[in-house]
Amino acid sequence: MSPDVWMILAFAGLLVAGVPVAFSLALSGAVGIVLGLSPDMLATMGTNTYNSIAKYPLIAIPLFILTGLIFERSGVALRLVRFAQALIGPRHGGLALVAVLVCMIMGGMSGSGPADAAAVAMVMLPSMTKAGYPKPFSATLIAASASTAILIPPSVALILYSIVVPGVDLRALFAAGLFPGILAGLALLVPAMLVSKRYGWEGGTPVEGAEWLSVRTTFKQAIPALFAPVLILGGLRSGLFTPTEAAVVAVAYGAIVGLFLTHELSLRDLWELLGEAAIISGVVMLIIALAGIFAWAGTMLGTFRHLAEWIISLTDNGVLLLILVMLAVLVAGMLLDAISIYLIMMPILIPVMQHFEWNPVWFGILLAMNIAIGQFTPPVAVNLMVTTEVAKIRLEQTIGWALLFVVAMGCALALVAIFPAIALWLPTVLGYNV
Repeated sequence: MSPDVWMILAFAGLLVAGVPVAFSLALSGAVGIVLGLSPDMLATMGTNTYNSIAKYPLIAIPLFILTGLIFERSGVALRLVRFAQALIGPRHGGLALVAVLVCMIMGGMSGSGPADAAAVAMVMLPSMTKAGYPKPFSATLIAASASTAILIPPSVALILYSIVVPGVDLRALFAAGLFPGILAGLALLVPAMLVSKRYGWEGGTPVEGAEWLSVRTTFKQAIPALFAPVLILGGLRSGLFTPTEAAVVAVAYGAIVGLFLTHELSLRDLWELLGEAAIISGVVMLIIALAGIFAWAGTMLGTFRHLAEWIISLTDNGVLLLILVMLAVLVAGMLLDAISIYLIMMPILIPVMQHFEWNPVWFGILLAMNIAIGQFTPPVAVNLMVTTEVAKIRLEQTIGWALLFVVAMGCALALVAIFPAIALWLPTVLGYNV
């Protein structure tokens, strides 16, 4: 067998053996270098790991992770829930509607699905259980709704996509993700409301401590949270700051809100959050860094080119091939995190995308929607792991509900695939390069 085949088999074998993705990428890349190039070329591994993370836009990733943690600890989710509950009022499926809306708004602050899921689940699950919603349903709905964070800007996954795919404007990606993110949220809302009505789940039980709050009162309390996405997106649109600088602004704003407005964040808490964000960011950056070894080896050996040529040879029908690619990414999303998927698959998919002349911004949003579905689809389902842990239930109990929401978001994905204007209209109107 050729060295590139050995490299792919080594990577697959290491994953099956339970080796973490980062080390699987590095070790399989080393196998490719030794067998296909020369053992002496192992000396390039240090340079490749450094070059993978020595990129200015990557600074935004740890900063947006910190932003999500700060807003989670600042009581922002609770204030958003109270406002949404007061706005919607008592009705069947009311709390399901609140959960979806709050997840979407929180996604516009953190850019991280698991952080979004954790913040909303801790606030919403007790009140949804009290109102009669089964815990498996509630946990799955929140996990699915939190996956829209990967689409609604700022999105950590879209930041990485803009780095991996040359020539893609991150501002255009952020703008392109807005309407598909909203569409995905609405798609989840439809079955949630129908099921709530079917089983008579009453969503009128107020969030604890919010029984007598009016819309005006809760709106005033939620203003700092509602203003965060406006600040980030407005600053990007006006050119006041770049996407990386927007991450710095978001951290500063979140700290001000927590320290001086909600008063639920202390300097000691802020110090602890800095450490927590550093740990999470370290894991992310380690994956990106070690993936550089795999990417360099695959490029030098021609592995990615061979795989891309094989994919293109499957069919001349671009629509059929797009469906096959989406199914492959969906399966990958069930097993791997978004960052790993982009780093592993994009070197293969970029030549395919260029061959069929798919718009890179539109294609990036389709990939993000697919990965979002994977975030709440077992067996891995990172968002679902978070919410089931909060709910104290087993992951297996959520499979039926997860499949329902997979179908719902799959319909939203199909609409964006059939009508690219859903994603491309806003960045085009805003004058970004698409």
